Amino acid sequence: MDRVSNPFAPGAGTPPPELAGRDELIGAVRVALERIRRGKPSKSVLMVGLRGVGKTVLLDRMRDEAEATGIHTIRVEAPENRSLPALLAPELRQALLRLERSERARDAARRALRALAGFARGLKVRYQDIEVGLDFEPEPGLADNGDLEHDLPVLIGAVGEAAAAAQTALVMFIDELQYVSEDELAALITALHLASQRRLPVALVGAGLPQLRERMGKAKSYSERLFDFPVVGALTPPDARLAISRPLNALGVEIERDALDLIVAATHGYPYFLQEWGKHTWDTAAGSPVTRSDVENATTAVIGALDESFFRVRFDRLTPSERRYMRAMAELGPGPHRSGDIAARLQRRVTALGPTRAQLIAKGMIWSPGHGDTAFTVPLFDEFMRRIMPFEEPPGDGAGA
Repeated sequence: MDRVSNPFAPGAGTPPPELAGRDELIGAVRVALERIRRGKPSKSVLMVGLRGVGKTVLLDRMRDEAEATGIHTIRVEAPENRSLPALLAPELRQALLRLERSERARDAARRALRALAGFARGLKVRYQDIEVGLDFEPEPGLADNGDLEHDLPVLIGAVGEAAAAAQTALVMFIDELQYVSEDELAALITALHLASQRRLPVALVGAGLPQLRERMGKAKSYSERLFDFPVVGALTPPDARLAISRPLNALGVEIERDALDLIVAATHGYPYFLQEWGKHTWDTAAGSPVTRSDVENATTAVIGALDESFFRVRFDRLTPSERRYMRAMAELGPGPHRSGDIAARLQRRVTALGPTRAQLIAKGMIWSPGHGDTAFTVPLFDEFMRRIMPFEEPPGDGAGA
């Protein structure tokens, strides 16, 4: 079929042609943000899930919907080596400059801009990556102590007052939140808690890997009462079928039921993999209807593409010891696995492997769904590890350190 017309869009954060199975979550966030705008109590939302389940796509869809209703937003992604203040400061400045255009919010927005100036100057020594234009001189004593857990709540409070004066809300959309340090998460939670207590229209819609919920709890014990943590997972078989069939049908192409079932089975319903299988199946098929044979012929190309991009980019970040650890995990299957079972495969003590496990968690490659359990954050990564790397039985009698 014509490759130019291919409707499927595998990519990092690329919107799929059919966002199947997420209407309930999108609707819940829509209600929460509207309640916050009206000054009614509602929790912020932090979506958690594995790689490739569509968290970024959802984040952007929710932001687009919020902007369409007149809510002000900022959007940032938290990389591993940037501070949260450095990420937020320039985005908050832009939001406040937009709010300043509203006559009824002008004074409050300017005060918030003075708070931002004090915030940036006060924290510059500790967070040297803060770079933000200063439109007003700082107001002495306003968010300028140089203590993040004190200053960020003051700044967010001033931002919330400006949003309230403009009869709108300010919503922060933050992706990859699991990379934010614990002390910075604590300051953010404190800021949102105080804003909620004052009924200020400020909220957070975030996304991160499954360990985010635990990290938020460690940062502040009351975080589970302040946030909803919806799990974004694989699609149900009916929704997975819709993700493939609707884009095809919209272009006048039919797909046989057994072909559709084969795609659903191969992808386990994970949205990113559905897009890869859909793309390569379209490119392979001669025409309508798409057959099971077309899917089978496309599968080799799909696996090759995944191995060289989606999986490989993560594999290349691993040290040799980290690769051996993950290969031992893969030998046990998709997981989750007990840390002791992984150690037994490597003939090492659990305590000796603790640093390697901690490094893999920090890199976002694995997570702990329960005490002593370990699981991949990337779906189907166990299959990739078995394809790319042979498992070598360690020498010795299993008593190594």
